[in-house]
Amino acid sequence: MTSSQYNTVSILLVEDDDVDAMGIKRALNKLRVANPLHRACDGIEALSILREEKIQHPYLILLDLNMPRMSGLEMLEELRADPQLTDSIVFVLTTSKDDEDIMAAYKEHISGYIVKSQLNPDFTELFELLDHYWRLVEFPTRSQCN
Repeated sequence: MTSSQYNTVSILLVEDDDVDAMGIKRALNKLRVANPLHRACDGIEALSILREEKIQHPYLILLDLNMPRMSGLEMLEELRADPQLTDSIVFVLTTSKDDEDIMAAYKEHISGYIVKSQLNPDFTELFELLDHYWRLVEFPTRSQCN
């Protein structure tokens, strides 16, 4: 990606745990990642943000699986069934190491499955990974998706 594209990739964090959300925000600040960060506390709120276009394209979703009201897997099913959202780039970021969760998430065409306990506590590894991802992968623009 060019540096101008790199700087415009928005992040939608779908996470109900305030401590994890704060850790992710601190990691962004520590690494001086300037990408816009939006947070939803569950799948219902995240889908509302996406459907009402409250987040700029291109975007990437960091999705927890274990949330109230609508789980991450339920949200993935909704995303993939919605013609306007089916192309969303999603990384699962969860505590679950359950093989069934991993397989279910990959069946919904996620870009990666990351277990929180395998990351360092300050989440900097996560953004180092995403930094490489953003620099190498071309993101579709909204006009390419319609």
